[in-house]
Amino acid sequence: MSDHTLLHIDGNLVRVKAGSSVAAALHVAGGTGVARISVTGQPRAPFCGMGVCQECRVLIDGRHRLACQTVCAEGMRVETSE
Repeated sequence: MSDHTLLHIDGNLVRVKAGSSVAAALHVAGGTGVARISVTGQPRAPFCGMGVCQECRVLIDGRHRLACQTVCAEGMRVETSE
């Protein structure tokens, strides 16, 4: 078992520690952790870390998921609305 996982975030290859959440990978990928842009144009990022706030919604392999509740998998494709 590898100690790292490779996934794609907005088309960029990102390497994270195995077992990391997608929310953590967003932070590693861009430093800001922004998952989406609100209807008013504000950047939104994980807030609660337990799936209640819904601020970390992203597309993961074509399905809407919560970044804070999803563990990274090899080859996963994540799309934010940045």
